[in-house]
Amino acid sequence: MKIKSSVVLVTGANRGLGAAFARGLLASGAAKVYAGARDPNTVNVPGAVPVQLDVTRPEQIANLARELTDVTLLVNNAGISEMGPVLAANAVDSLQRLFDTNTIGPLRLAQAFAPVLLANGGGAVINVLSVLSWVTLPGRSGAYSASKAAGWAISNALRHELKAQGTQLLSLHAGFIDTDMTRNVPGPKSTPEEIVQQTLAALEAGESEVLADTVTRDAHRGLTAEWPVYLGARE
Repeated sequence: MKIKSSVVLVTGANRGLGAAFARGLLASGAAKVYAGARDPNTVNVPGAVPVQLDVTRPEQIANLARELTDVTLLVNNAGISEMGPVLAANAVDSLQRLFDTNTIGPLRLAQAFAPVLLANGGGAVINVLSVLSWVTLPGRSGAYSASKAAGWAISNALRHELKAQGTQLLSLHAGFIDTDMTRNVPGPKSTPEEIVQQTLAALEAGESEVLADTVTRDAHRGLTAEWPVYLGARE
């Protein structure tokens, strides 16, 4: 899919990676970028069109799909992060919130906008996932990783179903990105702009998956290692 002259809906576009996607798409020639956020007044991307969208509210998703009939690219970026052990008393409540935003929300958006994309020639969907789709941080990311692992599985299913209508599905996996969400997380981080540049290049090249950094590529290779990466360090 070509970015030039496309019409894009980016979810979670008021900060971090979502705002970087909105800026990068406009710089790459998108004709229009709808910037979705729970509070559209928090969107601060020159040239973007703020729209109200809470991805956990099905009625808002349905209303947008009826209103934004010119969309040719959907970027499912909105997500939340909650850390803690899965044996904690609040883990199930956290898991439900994470799945509502990180897994079910993107699926509802893909379902709602699939007919719009079809009517506009096929277009594409980008699902923002994570290296934590494949691994967990012991005692910390179990519920978050579960939501991203489910998002990965649903992305793989959607890729095959959307192909029938000529819609491209691109999954983005990345490690830590230098945004508000990871402000207090130590270790190397990619800039949002680096991630966006790689992702848009992969989209235009017709690819199905982006492994955006060394950590992610190493984890992906480790899935089929003799001692798989998801089992953690061998004791």
